[in-house]
Amino acid sequence: MTVPSKRSPERPPERSPGRSAERSAETAPALDAVIHAPTRLRIVALLAATHEVEFAFVRDTLELSDSALSKQAAALEAAGYVRIRKGHVGKRPRTWFSLTREGRAAYESHVAALQEIVAGSGHSVLPAARPAG
Repeated sequence: MTVPSKRSPERPPERSPGRSAERSAETAPALDAVIHAPTRLRIVALLAATHEVEFAFVRDTLELSDSALSKQAAALEAAGYVRIRKGHVGKRPRTWFSLTREGRAAYESHVAALQEIVAGSGHSVLPAARPAG
């Protein structure tokens, strides 16, 4: 015994995928998984504005604990994005951070990807230009 189909002739045709669904992964903005974590993004953003900074400056500026900063800096160093230099000032041990060439390029690429993502909404991750005056 066959059961008649319950398909209605008024059923709308299936929709074709939208433009965003057609976009391949190769052309989608590439966020950097290492930098994307909020704390690491804040660290890299701070380092991008400097040549080299002391551990305490990063810790205090970003209001991080020593252990949180150490952990995130180690992850950035393992990725090749941050150089960690240890030394002494007088008899006191000090640690300095700087972005590597690869880290700076990854940060710039990550910011460009963020900008591309938000641009579709009419927003920007870049500050608005201020009028001269």
